[in-house]
Order: sequence, then structure tokens, then C-alpha cells
Amino acid sequence: MNRDYRMNRVGSSNFVTVIQNTCLTPAWSLWGTMAGVMGTVDTYVKPGISEHGSMTWVWQGVWEPSPACPPAQVRPDAADPSRRQAEATMEQCASVEREVDKVLQKFLTYGQHCEQSLEELLHYVGQLRAELASAALQGTPLSATLSLVMSQCCRKIKDTVQKLASDHKDIHSSVSRVGKAIDRNFDSEICGVVSDAVWDSREKQQQILQMAIVEHLYQQGMLGVAEELCQESTLNVDLDFKQPFLELNRILEALHEQDLGPALEWAVSHRQRLLELNSSLEFKLHRLHFIRLLAGGPEKQLEALSYARHFQPFARLHQREIQVMMGSLVYLRLGLEKSPYCHLLDNSHWAEICETFTRDACSLLGLSVESPLSVSFASGCVALPVLMNIKAVIEQRQCTGVWSHKDELPIEIELGMKCWYHSVFACPILRQQTSDSNPPIKLICGHVISRDALNKLINGGKLKCPYCPMEQNPADGKRIIF
Repeated sequence: MNRDYRMNRVGSSNFVTVIQNTCLTPAWSLWGTMAGVMGTVDTYVKPGISEHGSMTWVWQGVWEPSPACPPAQVRPDAADPSRRQAEATMEQCASVEREVDKVLQKFLTYGQHCEQSLEELLHYVGQLRAELASAALQGTPLSATLSLVMSQCCRKIKDTVQKLASDHKDIHSSVSRVGKAIDRNFDSEICGVVSDAVWDSREKQQQILQMAIVEHLYQQGMLGVAEELCQESTLNVDLDFKQPFLELNRILEALHEQDLGPALEWAVSHRQRLLELNSSLEFKLHRLHFIRLLAGGPEKQLEALSYARHFQPFARLHQREIQVMMGSLVYLRLGLEKSPYCHLLDNSHWAEICETFTRDACSLLGLSVESPLSVSFASGCVALPVLMNIKAVIEQRQCTGVWSHKDELPIEIELGMKCWYHSVFACPILRQQTSDSNPPIKLICGHVISRDALNKLINGGKLKCPYCPMEQNPADGKRIIF
């Protein structure tokens, strides 16, 4: 199979390498298939030597089709894989939901029909029973007409029961279609995507998962559920771990009830640390309290003017907003609702102050705004389909040793900008991302490479920078922490 790939090297736009692939080896075939699964793959191929002395291929850069291969059409949302995956997941859920709605509708129709049929049958049997009782009281023998009516009644009972049973079987088939829809849209064997070697032990795996769930429940304010889970799972949670969540939820509950007291008290006690974060939380709380006084009408005017003294420390940074609030006092007697300052009474200010408090308080206490469980779940929804495709390719090609490391994935998966939490440095020499065991090292000349690349470039106790001719002592390199 002849394929012509053109690859641009990252960091050097003038360097172009053309690879004429005339005979794909199993490794080439495997990674080529992976590229087909992923669509656009940011890769650059460079031969190197692994730790065991075997030939390896390092991928980094951008794939571009050669002129012989026309570029594929890219949809407008192709740059956001998380959005595409979310849309696909929603479509799968909607497909299952449609089948469930059909079953529920059949249950409702069957229930109404069954109830009506049984009521009619009971009424008919009741009338026949009354006639039989009347004939027995009169001592008259059973007439031929009454015998015929009894046989018709028995036949009607039998037909009704058979009809209800047949309709019930139809519901069984509809229920089974729900299961088939689930199997068709969702993969049940997702546990096999990650090797058991990722976890130290099953007990460790269970403990990590339970702790993540408990932290999520605390962060969502479900304190009672979290405590119950801790008791049932015998999970010991330190009080120092729970205290920040208890305080945050107490203040947020007060804010939802439009009580600014606890939040203002917390902001004043942490004023200096909030200023270091360039937070405007305290000013927004004072502003919201001032607006509440304005909403009280002319009776609160003197109290509002007196409270305006709290804005003095924030005059330099929030001068314009303070001027707007002071100007609203002119319309206080006429009513702010009909004034140019009616936007001050918008209820959206309360939702905004809750978001601001959550963000700044979590930053101050060293907590994430979103729980690690919710972030992991959202990331897994994007990454899991790709990993399942890769695992299928690996099993099909019988190259199970390709994915053996527990701290890295076989390919890079784009999760979107919202999942970028820190900078990532890729070594320009080895084309690998740095890690704690292989950190970035800054040379005297200012260029940065990984520690593994530095060790491989040492020759005779000296190191020559691969980008400039400066020779230096390897010990002079300094580790960089982003």
C-alpha cells in the first residue's frame, strides 16, 4: 500500500519531512488505523531508541494530507470534540428514551383497557349471579335460557382473560426492545478499557472511588447523604476535610435565602487573602446589600446613605459602579422600577453573587469549583468512546503490549479548552510530554529540554545545546516548574 504523508515538525515551519510508506509493518498499520479512528491526529514521526535498545517511533506534530490526498471536509464544530461527543451521547440517550416512552404508553393503554374490561365483566357476572339467586329462591328449575346465558358468560370470561394475556405479551416484547436499544447505543464492556494494573489493588480502587463520591456529595451540599455513605462504607473522613465544605454550604444556603450576613462576615475575615486574589467579592456583597436598602423605598434612604461608607475602600477600583449606585438615590422617591437604574433590582445579581462566592472561596481554600468526580465523569464521556475504539484495534492487531503504561494513554485525546487546568511542556528533542520523573530542564543558554534528553546529549561530561553551539556543564541545568 503506497501512501504519501506530509508532516510538519512542531517549532520549525521550514522543516518538512516526506515519508514514502511502501510497506507497512504491524506497528505502522496499528498506528495508522489509530489515526483513522481519531480523525485528525496531532503527530510527528521520528525514529529513536527505546530504553531496551529497540527501535521506537515518537509521534508529535500535525498530520497534513499530501496534494495527492485531498483534505477532508471539516465541520464547523470539528474543533470541539467534547461538544461532538456530548451530542452523540444525547442522541443515544434520546433513542433509549423513545423506546421507554413507547413502553410507558403501552402500559398506560393496557392498564386502562384492562380496568374497563374487568369492570364490564364483573358487572355482567353480577347480573347473572342475581338471576341465579332469584331462581333458586323461587325453587324453579334452571331454564334452558339461563343455562345458555351461563355458558356464554363462561366463554366471555375465557375470551377476556386470553385477550388480556395476549396484550400483556405484547408489552413484554416492547420491554425487550428497550434492552436491545440500550445494548445497541451503549457498550456494556467498558471495564476492560483500562487494565487492572492501573490500580494498586481492588481495595485501593474502591477507597478512591468512595472518597471521590463523598467529596462530591459534600461539595453539592448533600451532607446527610455523605455522612450516611461514610457510615455504610466504614470510610473515615477527617473533620478538617469536612469543615471547609460545611462552611461553604452554610454560607451558600444563606445566600439562596438572600441573607448576606454570613457571606459578609466571611469576606471581611478573609479580606487580605481575597485582595491577593484580586477578588471583588466583598465589594459585590456590600453593593448587593446597598441595593436591598434601595429597594426598601424612601424610608431606607438615610440607612442607605449611611451604609454607603462601606464603599470607601473600593472607590479606586470600582468608582464607576459606586457612582451609578449613588445616582440611583435621585429616583428613590419615584421608584427605581421606573427609572434608568431599574437594572439594579434584577434578581440575576443573587445568582451572580453565589457563583462569585463559590469560585473565590474555593480558590482561597484550595478547592476546585467543580468536584473531581464531575470533572472525571465529563472527561470520561469524551475519552471513553475513543479508548474503546483503540482497544478494539489493539486486540484486532494482537499488539497488546503497545498500551502497558498506567500513567499515560496510547494516544492524545482532546478534551476541549474547559479541561485545561495547567500548562503542558513537550520536549522538542524526544517529542514527549514531561512528567515528574522526567521534568523540563532549562539550560544556561535559555533553551528548555527534558531531563531524559539532557542525559542522552551528554558526551564526555559536557553538554552541547541542540539549538545553539554553547557548551555547558550538565549540572548547571535548572528544573522548571510551570
